[in-house]
Amino acid sequence: MEASLAERIAADPNYQKLKSERSRFGWTLTIAMLVVYYGFVLLIAFDKDVLAARMGSGVMTWGIPIGFGVIIFTILVTGIYVRRANSEFDELSEKIKREALK
Repeated sequence: MEASLAERIAADPNYQKLKSERSRFGWTLTIAMLVVYYGFVLLIAFDKDVLAARMGSGVMTWGIPIGFGVIIFTILVTGIYVRRANSEFDELSEKIKREALK
């Protein structure tokens, strides 16, 4: 019984669609996060002067808002994934469950 259920789910076109879209979307967000994070790390490694440069006449340097931007970007990427997962991916999952349990 379990094998036939798993086979039915794997053969469902909605499952194939869910699997491919979720994977593609996940990799897209992963690549964006890696570019931002490693870009920041490479900036630290190869051009510290940019991050150490003061903003105006105060004591704050460019490194603080850029580092804060990396954190905000991470939160935004997480929010984007959760929003899509809670709408589109959950709907497809429910559709797959309904079809498999018929």
